[in-house]
Amino acid sequence: SGNYYHQGEIRKKELEQSCCVLGIPASDVTVIDHRDLPDNPAVEWDTQLLATLVLKHIEAKNINLVVTFDAGGVSGHANHVSLHTAVRYSVCTLLWVPPWGCRVLVLESVNLFRKYISFLDVLISCLLPRDALFILTEEETEQAKRAMRCHRSQLLWFRHLYLLFSRYLVVNSLRLL
Repeated sequence: SGNYYHQGEIRKKELEQSCCVLGIPASDVTVIDHRDLPDNPAVEWDTQLLATLVLKHIEAKNINLVVTFDAGGVSGHANHVSLHTAVRYSVCTLLWVPPWGCRVLVLESVNLFRKYISFLDVLISCLLPRDALFILTEEETEQAKRAMRCHRSQLLWFRHLYLLFSRYLVVNSLRLL
């Protein structure tokens, strides 16, 4: 629930506001608030527990595409890495693969230089191998920035730099899991 700084309720509301900006109705937003899955950048979550929760959600909502972090978690955040591990476990161990389930795309983590060269990374990303490449229009980039700004409790100084320079607000390269 994003309760690392005891702001879980605030962050839940910010998430709903952000999703609204992106055109995602609140009824399609699920926040998992589980005592064994604390929001903490130093805690690795239990793979089997998380995989079970994710699978239940996917089945309940009849989801056919999941986009998640890669093994680097984009920022190295332990919770992000745990999510990747759980989804990978689901696909590899629980036989949750097409045609029985859904496809999984993982967002490519890039080095610090590429992460903060904004639209200039489009050229690099076009030349490198990937399964999917999403290049946002100027309108979509502004929409993504508005959505990020809804997370006021998390907008520390370095996240303002992220809003200005991050390639992830312009280009995202993904691989099939």
